[in-house]
Amino acid sequence: MTKSPDQAFANLSPDEVLNSIEQFGLRCDGRMLALNSYENRVYRVGLDDGSSKVAKFYRPARWTDEAILEEHAFTQTLAELEIPVVAPIVVDGHTLLKTDKFRIALFENRGGRAPDLEDFDQLEQMGRFMGRIHRVSQTSNFEHRPTLDIDSFGHQPRAFILDNNFVPPELVEAYASLTEQLLKEAAQCYTRAGDTTLIRCHGDCHPSNILWTDNGPHIVDFDDARMAPAVQDLWMFLAGDRPDRTAGLDAVLTGYTEFCDFDARELHLIEALRTLRLIHYYGWLAKRWDDPAFKMAFPWFNTQRSWEDHILSLREQAALLHEEPLSWFG
Repeated sequence: MTKSPDQAFANLSPDEVLNSIEQFGLRCDGRMLALNSYENRVYRVGLDDGSSKVAKFYRPARWTDEAILEEHAFTQTLAELEIPVVAPIVVDGHTLLKTDKFRIALFENRGGRAPDLEDFDQLEQMGRFMGRIHRVSQTSNFEHRPTLDIDSFGHQPRAFILDNNFVPPELVEAYASLTEQLLKEAAQCYTRAGDTTLIRCHGDCHPSNILWTDNGPHIVDFDDARMAPAVQDLWMFLAGDRPDRTAGLDAVLTGYTEFCDFDARELHLIEALRTLRLIHYYGWLAKRWDDPAFKMAFPWFNTQRSWEDHILSLREQAALLHEEPLSWFG
């Protein structure tokens, strides 16, 4: 019996990984390491010549071919401009490779460490890095990829969680009422920001997707690339208490504005975007909970304690939504 794409993806074996890659003319030496990715399946694979590549096996039905190719074209454009991103490898004229079961992209294996968010020199350098990327981002829009908005990152994951009874019964009212209020307040943040511009963003620019080397940063995993306000690619670099975040913001934007203008009205969106990320994260885990890989990677999820902790985090976030936005005097 032929497996469905979802079944084949869920049961992807080491032999299938290596055999799939060898269909494109690469000879594997048997070395393989699963990397820290859950939405897709990502592996570092050794080749006969002693080198290694990173192979991404795309989750079925998450993105259309057009959306994947749009992301690939964006990162290739950045790489051609010598902006340090990890773009997909072209094999026989294609970046999206297909077997009878899988869609695959291959990447050069790049190393590095997470940036130090307490090092203002690094923050300024990351600002310059993102400013170079966003200068290119502004030249055109995504046509096949979504927009980060309150509906897709807030209302939809909230509804999925509630409709599928993930929250323990005694916590449902607290979760439902709190998230409803948070989304109203997030909408008010958007209103205060006004008509800000949406650009092509990395979309998931947390420190783990920035690899720091002696030559500076390079960025990986544009899989969540989408239209968003520019600050979406900046706010996750800010850590610590309010004075620390303010100083970090100044460092990031000092570098950023060397290459790209920044609309200070978007500072109203930082806590709204953080709120949406919190809600979306639990919705993402809930939506993928039937995938055995998620139960192995996130065994704490969907327990009484995890929902209590999540609600506590959301309450803490509610307080931040009421604060004045961070100041920047650039």
